[in-house]
Amino acid sequence: MSRTHRTRRTHGGIAAGTLALVLVTSGCISGSGSGSGDSADDPIVIGVSLPLTGDFSEPGKGVERGYKAWAKIVNDNGGLLGRKVELKILDDQSNADRVVSDYEQLIGRDEVDLVFGPFSTRLVVPSARVAEEYGMLFVEPAGAAPEVFQQGFKNLFYAAPAVANDHYNHLAEYILAMPEGDRPKTVAYAAMDDPFAQGTANGLKDKLEKGGVKTVADEVYPPNTTDFGNIAAKIADSKADMVVGGTQYQDGVNLIVALQQLDYQPKMAAFSTAPTEPEFAKAIGNKTEGILAPTGYTQKADYPSNKEFVEKYTEQFGKAPEEDEANAYTTGQVVAAAVEAAKCASQDPDCQKKLVEWLRGNTVETVVGPLKWDDKGRPQSAHMIQQWVGGQIQIVLPDAQKEADLIYPKPKW
Repeated sequence: MSRTHRTRRTHGGIAAGTLALVLVTSGCISGSGSGSGDSADDPIVIGVSLPLTGDFSEPGKGVERGYKAWAKIVNDNGGLLGRKVELKILDDQSNADRVVSDYEQLIGRDEVDLVFGPFSTRLVVPSARVAEEYGMLFVEPAGAAPEVFQQGFKNLFYAAPAVANDHYNHLAEYILAMPEGDRPKTVAYAAMDDPFAQGTANGLKDKLEKGGVKTVADEVYPPNTTDFGNIAAKIADSKADMVVGGTQYQDGVNLIVALQQLDYQPKMAAFSTAPTEPEFAKAIGNKTEGILAPTGYTQKADYPSNKEFVEKYTEQFGKAPEEDEANAYTTGQVVAAAVEAAKCASQDPDCQKKLVEWLRGNTVETVVGPLKWDDKGRPQSAHMIQQWVGGQIQIVLPDAQKEADLIYPKPKW
């Protein structure tokens, strides 16, 4: 069925300037998107909007690299359904209104065959609504917060091991399995007012509280917070055995430095995102030993496709991939598996329905491990737990991926 037979909504107000940036992985794309599927010579065109400028530009560029790596590897291996794939990427400038306009353009005007999701929960939710209204499969690499899965989306799938609330599952299990006399008895939490960051901290808090571990401080701060003196003082005054930060990068660094300055010495310390960044160790004075963090990816994972990904990504970009790049690559793997199984890649409603239904009932092998989803698009696994051990961040949980033994209690800062 030609895509022009598809019923579309009519949307006014998409300015000619909406297209800020188009990046193509191979060949050229016509104004119509050229992905009609009428010929094996036609490419499969995949539309994406990413925050290549603005607040989310750094991780957005990582996701872009992951998508490009996936497209190159697929094309080097013969394409999808014997057809080359091409990416049409727009810059949403980290803006929720812009991301809506971008996906309206990609689906409604450019008539791309498939779409991939953007970066960040704040951009995933509005863009997923557009894809849902058009009946398009929407696999995304970075919308992990609970609110993503509370919208009633039928076509959305998160391409990572776990949603934010489940990032610390392995750590919670480890703590609650410790003898009661040894494990942390009290925990202080501090989280950015952000769906993802709060989700990671609250998910761990809920599990530990149910297991009898007491919360003695629970602070939430605005995203633009730079002075953590008061929050650090409340945590230090609580004398909590464990501190948990629901953090991004700079706030995590600032909070840890403030805690160090007060000479607060927890037996266990866990922070989301910040400890996994390359600049982290230097930023906190190289006092990293024992700090924990969840991660959905390791370059050393022995999953079958990961070796090829790491080798070819490194060849393409001159450095090894990190988690953002891996989640983007995983998005491509998930969509590709559905396309190969359904034997179609177009906006035809029957094709899109087949893609969604296949993913609902199957497991996909990826660079972050095997993924399967519930009826809301939530992956049914957990993140690995990393810890700084001997000056390096290494996987300590679960045992199947362990690179070092978990250190407890945490050494002094």
